[in-house]
Amino acid sequence: MESAAAAAMRKVSSQASLADPDDFDLTRLLNHKPRINVERQRSFDDRSLSELSLSGAGAGGRGGWGGCGYGAGAESYESMYSPGGGLRSYCGTPASSTRLSFEPHPLVGEAWDALRRSLVSFRGQPLGTIAAVDHSAGEVLNYDQVFVRDFVPSALAFLMNGEPEVVRNFLVKTLLLQGWEKRIDRFKLGEGAMPASFKVLKDPKRGVDKLVADFGESAIGRVAPVDSGFWWIIILRAYTKSTGDVTLAEAPMCQKGIRLIMNQCLAEGFDTFPTLLCADGCCMIDRRMGVYGYPIEIQALFFMALRCALLMLKPDAEGKEIMERIVTRLAALSYHVRSYFWLDFQQLNDIYRFKTEEYSHTAVNKFNVNPESIPDWLFDFMPTRGGYFVGNVSPARMDFRWFALGNCVAILASLATPDQAAAIMDLVEERWEELVGEMPVKICYPAIEGHEWQTVTGCDPKNTRWSYHNGGSWPVLLWLLTAACIKTGRLKIARRAIELAEARLARDGWPEYYDGKLGRYVGKQARKFQTWSIAGYLVAKMMLEDPSHLGMISLEEDKAMKPVLRRSASWTV
Repeated sequence: MESAAAAAMRKVSSQASLADPDDFDLTRLLNHKPRINVERQRSFDDRSLSELSLSGAGAGGRGGWGGCGYGAGAESYESMYSPGGGLRSYCGTPASSTRLSFEPHPLVGEAWDALRRSLVSFRGQPLGTIAAVDHSAGEVLNYDQVFVRDFVPSALAFLMNGEPEVVRNFLVKTLLLQGWEKRIDRFKLGEGAMPASFKVLKDPKRGVDKLVADFGESAIGRVAPVDSGFWWIIILRAYTKSTGDVTLAEAPMCQKGIRLIMNQCLAEGFDTFPTLLCADGCCMIDRRMGVYGYPIEIQALFFMALRCALLMLKPDAEGKEIMERIVTRLAALSYHVRSYFWLDFQQLNDIYRFKTEEYSHTAVNKFNVNPESIPDWLFDFMPTRGGYFVGNVSPARMDFRWFALGNCVAILASLATPDQAAAIMDLVEERWEELVGEMPVKICYPAIEGHEWQTVTGCDPKNTRWSYHNGGSWPVLLWLLTAACIKTGRLKIARRAIELAEARLARDGWPEYYDGKLGRYVGKQARKFQTWSIAGYLVAKMMLEDPSHLGMISLEEDKAMKPVLRRSASWTV
């Protein structure tokens, strides 16, 4: 039953601060000692959907320690766990170096110092990390705020270093923010929406801290984030896996928060596809970049959040119905993305020979994609060995661009089949100069320019060719690439990418992004000491040195979702 404090919370404006009753809930949850699951048994995560009884799944075991590897032999990590709790670093030394007895790279200590400088507190409790600590920048904009998506690598870094307190605080506080009434002008957002960011305001006169959250009403373009709720669920699972503490995920507030997010994204409408329809600017690419429709980044995050939610929801009266909807959606979503988003040399050749204006369920060209829309660059870019998930698929349109985050998350969530995951890594190796260059990793490839840039971006001066979201290189993606490499047993790729980053990141002041076809130049408007660039390096480094950390962010392939190794028969020419 909803408490009076939670009910009152819904009447608070998104520009107001949290009331005192909310602090009671926060204190109660934060001071509750976690129940640590010290037995590394087969985890709730490791069980397939076919084994999951919606009526009989127990509450215990969700904090277990699951495997997550695709690779074989010495580079396979089928029984990974995340040791987490209890270890804490001192004097900037990562806990993993103490546990594994190695001498850390000199850059690691510097990165930890920089990451800790980005920490913010709320009423004496560490709450998160701000986007950047760039004292040289003239205009702060919103870089002094805690962003949900930006905090992900910070959360993983602290969890891997045995410091879960700030992650727990972040999860609880953003959950309370979810309960605020969210209005933009005269329009009310969905009940389950999570904020894009929040800021801690100090009131020296009253001696108290206040929070101001942004649900899109202050964002550039006034776009609400679709990915915040998904990332929150993923962080919650990572926290549970790392610490073994299931009490937070099983708390009524968290269960309700998960259900609200699921209800919002599983709502039935006029969609004929299981993918999630999204506007431009609703994800990491938070400006207009032609990703309207069904961007692969959102579909991969959606899939991963669905799987994480299924593992953490209680099969009670309220949770059972949502779990059943999740199981149904997962099966449809995995089939759709694996079949219609996948592109390799053979599929490209098939699309090249498509006929258009086909009618009925026997149509080969189901989305009426015109072969003339295939861009010229793709024919030279596509190697005979390798493949990837394209950026977008919708009626009469296929965005053939490569997007790094969506493809890496697809591997980690096991949305990609083992064969597809291996092919994505093959593509990275075959097209290293284009996708990695001199600074990992290109957010998308290739850049759009000329008249297309004008119409697609609205002449966005920040997204000029090979800059920012338009083909820029983002160091934060290093942790995702490394995680995907570990899962697929391709550690050489990860080591090579990390070495490239180590040669320049600190010297350049940990910038937000790099410009140019090869990522040679610090971004023209890039903030220095960008927190997720720092945390992304630390996470990549710690995962490579102790691959068991991958367990908190990776999901095994579910045997109930039979892999589609090639397109359905209707796509075969």
